[in-house]
Amino acid sequence: MTQELARFLSEASFEDLPREIRREAARTLVNWMGVAVGGSRHEAVEIALAACQVFAGPGQAAVAGRTERLDIVNAPLVNGISSHVFDFDDTDLATAVHPSAPVIPVLLALAELKGIGGKAFVNALVLGIEAACRTARVVTPGMQAVGWHATGTAGVFGAAAAAGKLLGLDALRMTHALGLAASQPVGIREMFGAMTKSFLITPLPQPPNIRHKP
Repeated sequence: MTQELARFLSEASFEDLPREIRREAARTLVNWMGVAVGGSRHEAVEIALAACQVFAGPGQAAVAGRTERLDIVNAPLVNGISSHVFDFDDTDLATAVHPSAPVIPVLLALAELKGIGGKAFVNALVLGIEAACRTARVVTPGMQAVGWHATGTAGVFGAAAAAGKLLGLDALRMTHALGLAASQPVGIREMFGAMTKSFLITPLPQPPNIRHKP
């Protein structure tokens, strides 16, 4: 199953996308930017940013709504938190997964670093969101019933798929990327209502000092 998905992801091209899908991809990006900028001054973002800056490398990528720049590992983390912290980001109603929050921050950082063009970006965005949503639908409702957070557990596959596509991975390496993603899903519904919820959607190894809301 993983190999079949990886082959599809590696072979799919921008030209395969129907016009209406391209239009929805543009709307998705605009929506993500709105919620990311809107959440960029939230306390959870301030805490995450302060923690990341201590360990971050050279400023390679923008942080939405802010003047700070971070390396491409930490920028997606902070952007993912800011775009999900108010829960207004896009939602697959069948699974309650918010696919753009884990997918777009990774793409923006890679695109900025490598100078990726619009067609490649849109194609990777669509494929990443599809991978996240399809993964979530396979395990819904069982995943939620036992307490897992859909965006955190399925979103990592979307992020891996999108990044792998932008990096030009072939089917074998895309399979490896999805396998690595499978070892990272995290997120439990018990954290809903806490700052930790928006942190969990971004599968990166450097956790900030997250505090619960009062």
